[in-house]
Amino acid sequence: MEKQAYAAPLLIIGCVLFGLGSIIVKFVPVGGYAIAFWRLLIASGIFFILMKLKRQRLPSHPRALLYCALAGVFLAFDLAFWHESIYAVGPGISTLLNSLQIFFLAAIGYVFFAERQSRLQLFSLLLAVIGVVLITGKELSHNLEGIYGIIIGLVSAGMLAASMVMLKQVHKAQVTGLFPLMFLLSLSGALVLIIPSLYFNFDHLYPTNWTDWGLIFIYGAVMQCVAWGAIAYAIPMLPLGLTGLLLLSEPVIALFIDYFGLDKAIDGWQWFGASLTLLAIYLGSFKPKTKKVR
Repeated sequence: MEKQAYAAPLLIIGCVLFGLGSIIVKFVPVGGYAIAFWRLLIASGIFFILMKLKRQRLPSHPRALLYCALAGVFLAFDLAFWHESIYAVGPGISTLLNSLQIFFLAAIGYVFFAERQSRLQLFSLLLAVIGVVLITGKELSHNLEGIYGIIIGLVSAGMLAASMVMLKQVHKAQVTGLFPLMFLLSLSGALVLIIPSLYFNFDHLYPTNWTDWGLIFIYGAVMQCVAWGAIAYAIPMLPLGLTGLLLLSEPVIALFIDYFGLDKAIDGWQWFGASLTLLAIYLGSFKPKTKKVR
């Protein structure tokens, strides 16, 4: 119980900081793949220093190393696709779409780990579909950019789910300290983004002034090291249902940033759709009860 009470505030702080990072992405004139690369590269340097200061060792088991690297690769493309979605449809809707990762987790659990879904989870999936349709209907009627933003936002949710699965597999292979895990995750993510950044964002590869460099450093140090580090630390310590509830703080904050901070027009049906989707994410986070065998 003490661990849960300690982990829950950490998860909320991590989600709030993660959501605020969308403002930096929106206004710093660097490409979506490139800013993800800088974020992960900066974080890898910070986590390497912390790992050395704490004298924590890298995992020695080959599978643990592999899962760390795969978690970083999936996270890298989650971030890049999320950034692309932010540019197309705004921080609020893109972050809400990214939060649908819980349903990708459910699908991965069903296909690869034989986890059955409860009626409540199936109902939550129906709610989520209705919610997303209400949210995205306005964007779909605008232009192709809106369609692209929605599709890539959903793909980013799948990438995030895969990254979380890999994180859990790391500890099954070998118990690994937070700093070595995050160092390997961030470094592998940065390395895999080098070629996509050069190809897609060659004209917007790096900041052109010190202010933007400072914002990118904050994005890497705070949003990746503090926010993602807090999330990665807290998730294994919390029940799945509580985790799903607390993760709702991220899309809620992003929606309010969209509406109040960026003056993005969000109509009543979109707010209703957002409410349905948040409810669906919460309901979908509950773990099915297993029947006791007597």
